[in-house]
Amino acid sequence: MRRADRLFQIVQFLRSRRLTTAQWLAERLQVSVRTIYRDIQDLSLSGVPLEGEAGVGYVLRQPMDLPPLMFEREEIEALLVGARMVKAWADPQLQRAAESALAKIHGVLPNALRDELNRSQLYAPETNPYPVHWLGQLRQAIRLQQKLVINYRDERAEPSQRCVWPLGLFFWGQTWTLCAWCELRNDFRNFRIDRMEHLQDRAETFEPAEGQRLDDYLKPFCSELTSMPPYKS
Repeated sequence: MRRADRLFQIVQFLRSRRLTTAQWLAERLQVSVRTIYRDIQDLSLSGVPLEGEAGVGYVLRQPMDLPPLMFEREEIEALLVGARMVKAWADPQLQRAAESALAKIHGVLPNALRDELNRSQLYAPETNPYPVHWLGQLRQAIRLQQKLVINYRDERAEPSQRCVWPLGLFFWGQTWTLCAWCELRNDFRNFRIDRMEHLQDRAETFEPAEGQRLDDYLKPFCSELTSMPPYKS
């Protein structure tokens, strides 16, 4: 855990408890008590209203809103609509993560901003026309650099089976595409998720060489995803 994340967690614990000992914090955050003492000292010096002492425990003198989460109204709406789009267009695991992230943000907002968030009229209806369950498997294969075998139908409905190296997923508003290195074509190819008929992991990983990485694919387009050419399969 990064130190910034640990400091955030310490304040979260202090906000939710009447008295919190350094030992309790150390056990929860899996660090030494000495580390907690240093963190408490740094939080106090940064202006967090703490009271207490080593061996007794610590409390917050007054309610507080954490500076890292003091978002502007439009920043909150951007996060809200982004999370709702993930819930509408991503796989179940990312959907649950989006719900969890929204709950965490909601829990630390000032009351006025929380009420405004609850009244937001920005929605992303769940009308995905493709098998979203593929997305979780594809994300994992990208992360683990695991080869995949896909049964695919192109725009002419012609079937083929490909062994691919999954490199990246792209969302185009109505569908997702997988950018991959295709062993059959020995080149980059893009596959629409809604045209995949079967997806299977191979017990084999890949290590892309120069010219086979996602950055190599994007380089000619100056990383402008809207300038990417039509997908080829």
